[in-house]
Amino acid sequence: MKEQERLLSAEADQSDAVIEETIRPQSLDEYVGQDILKENLRIYIKAALQRNESLDHVLLYGPPGLGKTTLAFILANEMHSKVKVTSGPSISKPGDLASVLSILEPGDVLFIDEIHRLPKVVEEVLYPAMEDFELDIMIGSEGQAGARSVRLDLPPFTLVGATTRAGDLSAPLRDRFGIVSKLEYYNEEQIGSIVRRTARVMNTEIEEEAVTEIARRSRGTPRIANRLLRRIRDFAQVLNDGVISKEITEQALNRLHVDSLGLDEVDIRYLRGIIERFHGGPVGLEALANSISEETTTLEDVYEPYLIQIGFVNRTSRGRTVTEKAYEHLKIAHPHALF
Repeated sequence: MKEQERLLSAEADQSDAVIEETIRPQSLDEYVGQDILKENLRIYIKAALQRNESLDHVLLYGPPGLGKTTLAFILANEMHSKVKVTSGPSISKPGDLASVLSILEPGDVLFIDEIHRLPKVVEEVLYPAMEDFELDIMIGSEGQAGARSVRLDLPPFTLVGATTRAGDLSAPLRDRFGIVSKLEYYNEEQIGSIVRRTARVMNTEIEEEAVTEIARRSRGTPRIANRLLRRIRDFAQVLNDGVISKEITEQALNRLHVDSLGLDEVDIRYLRGIIERFHGGPVGLEALANSISEETTTLEDVYEPYLIQIGFVNRTSRGRTVTEKAYEHLKIAHPHALF
C-alpha cells in the first residue's frame, strides 16, 4: 500500500489539501494545541510589529500532519502580510529560487515545505537572501566569457521552513533560522477540540461520545482526525440521518480497520513482523524493512513515531524491540511472560 493511499497516513493527499484550506484556522487564537510554541510566537510577532520589522526566519519541524503549513499561514496573517508557498523538491536549481524570491514584497512570508530536500547549490543562494536580503544571480554560463554575477536587493521577508527530518538539514542552513521549534503530538482533549471545530465548519451534528472516540483513534494528529471525521460523516449521512453518534463512529472505524488505539493493518503488519520473524526483537532497521517490503525511511518517519509514542516499540542500540504492551494489544502470548 502506498503511504498516500493509507487512511491513517499523516501525509497530505489531494483531498486533504482541499478540505484543509476550508477548515484552516486563521489566527493563533483559533489554532488548537502547541501552547508553548503559540505563546512564544505571540511575543515574537508583537515585538516585530512594534519595531516595524519582518519576523525572524522560522523553522518548524516534527511529524507530518501536526499543522506546520497552517502555522505558516497564521504567521502571515498575524504579521498582516501575504504568504508564498513552495517546496524543497520543486526548487531544483538556483533559477527556481530566484524566480520565487524576486516576486516577494516587503514583509511577505515565504513557506518552503520539505526544506530538507533543497539541493546544496540552492541552499548556497538562499544564505545571503536570508542573512542580508540579497540575491546573487549568475548572468551567462559560469566559466564562459562575459559571465558575471549580479547582486540584487530583496525586500525584508520571513522564511518559514517545514521539515519532518530536521536531522537532514545542513548545519549552515539550520543556523540561519532565528526561531526553531518542534511540533508535538496532540493529546486527546486537543484533538477533540479540533474535531468539534471541523464538524461545525462542515455543518455536521456530532455527539460528544463520538468526538471522544475519534480523538482516541486519531494518533494525536489533526490531519488524521479530520480525515476520519470526513469518512465517518459519510456513514452517518447514509445510516443515521447525518448525525455522528458513538455507534456510527465505532461501526465506521471498525469497517475501515482502525482499531481502538488508532492502529491499522499496516501497523499490525509491522508489529507482527518483529514478533513472528524476529521473536520480538531486537532487529536492525534494514532487516525489518526487507522482511515486510518497506523502505527504511518509511519505517522511521511513518510507522515508528506513533508506535514508540504509545509504548509498543523501543529503539535500542541493538535494534527495534516490541514491548509487552504490544503483545497484550495483539492478544499474543509474550515469550517471557510468567505463568
